[in-house]
Amino acid sequence: MHYQSKIKLTFRDLNLSTQLLNALDDMEFSVPTAIQEQAFSVVMSGKDVVGIAQTGTGKTYAYMLPILRMLKYSVQQNPRVLVLVPTRELVVQVVDEIHKLSSYINVRIAGVYGGTNINTQKQVVSQGLDIIVATPGRLYDLAVSRALQLKSIQKVVIDEVDVMLDLGFRHQLINIFDILPKQRQNIMFSATMTDDVDHMINDTFTNPTRISVAKSGTPLENIQQYGYKVPNFYTKVHLLEALLADADTFHKTLVFVGYKKIADRLFEALEERFRDEVCIIHSNKTQNYRLRSIEDFRNGIHRILIATDVMARGLDIENVSQVINLDTPEYPENYMHRIGRTGRAEKKGVSYVLTTEKEQPYLEDIEQLMEMRIEQLPLPDTVEISDQLTPEEQPKIKEIYNPHKRPNDETVGPAFHEKSTKNKKVNLGGKYKREIKKKYKKPKTKGDKTYNLKHKKKKK
Repeated sequence: MHYQSKIKLTFRDLNLSTQLLNALDDMEFSVPTAIQEQAFSVVMSGKDVVGIAQTGTGKTYAYMLPILRMLKYSVQQNPRVLVLVPTRELVVQVVDEIHKLSSYINVRIAGVYGGTNINTQKQVVSQGLDIIVATPGRLYDLAVSRALQLKSIQKVVIDEVDVMLDLGFRHQLINIFDILPKQRQNIMFSATMTDDVDHMINDTFTNPTRISVAKSGTPLENIQQYGYKVPNFYTKVHLLEALLADADTFHKTLVFVGYKKIADRLFEALEERFRDEVCIIHSNKTQNYRLRSIEDFRNGIHRILIATDVMARGLDIENVSQVINLDTPEYPENYMHRIGRTGRAEKKGVSYVLTTEKEQPYLEDIEQLMEMRIEQLPLPDTVEISDQLTPEEQPKIKEIYNPHKRPNDETVGPAFHEKSTKNKKVNLGGKYKREIKKKYKKPKTKGDKTYNLKHKKKKK
């Protein structure tokens, strides 16, 4: 199915309230995306819903528009809508998006997540809520401490569920489902349909309606994809510096790396040249540092953001000019999530993927999933090919230990020395007493003395 349906509906064709339409007008949104159009009536019906849509297609509004349309004014203490997301940054983002949509509606919203003072969040939820957005761990902590009552929850939204399961939140999700009311509407949105996601749907949902606007792995049509074959990490850094030198073209660039250690190494390398233009985000950074990095990048204070997969997953940052994959991800789905950070809301985007010889099989898997080839570009002549290797790239010499292997020669090592004369003695057998008599020429026991006396008398 195409990204946009053939008959272009507007938001005014949907059963939206005047307040919601006014909020959409303020944001200059007039035409819903495919997932927003298809999900609206299904979510409104109250049935369980499973939505599969590529990242960047507007999944947040797809579930929040119908929920806000049905949410009636209430002064009750306990929340009626629960939205679960995998990361703290997504909590902040989703809360912000709901605030924008509900600017003409009297609705109480709060976001809770780990890494901050739980007592402060207890005070917030105690003041009464309609919608709570949370990460699974902190929500469960609040519920177990009885600071938050979930008995009034009517609708549960699980956003980016595939990431939650990848991060090991399965047991926490199951624990949360156990304390939620049995009569509720379950809404799940994901960019990919994995076996783990399918098992959770079968265990939790009741005859869900499935909505899929594109098969997993279908590339967004409005993103131009290019690739470079690069020998090693430091050559990748040189290529990256050459690309980023064009500040007019690369004015808002998101650089993806697979691991925190590599992210820090890249940040140190780029900071020398782009000191006031580059920022970084990964899970080892403090919460305030992460949020500040995202805001600085979003507002154009920094034009380069280095991020790991988990941290940037689901983040909606407008007008990202390029996504550069410093490494080629091992899992093709991660590549799809990465490039989906550009070309959002049907705007044009560009992505680059840098591939070493070792990463070539990963690139082939990505192309197989997308059923298309990524155009390879030649390395610019100005890019220096580096001989320097990172510790991960350096060849490792493995010594194979064989306990049964014997040396061919009989040479001795430096610690060898001859035994002393005393220690060279060999036990030739025979009775101990006889040997003692022979050595000392005298009896050692009382019995021997008696025996010797008798023999002396006989000799006389």
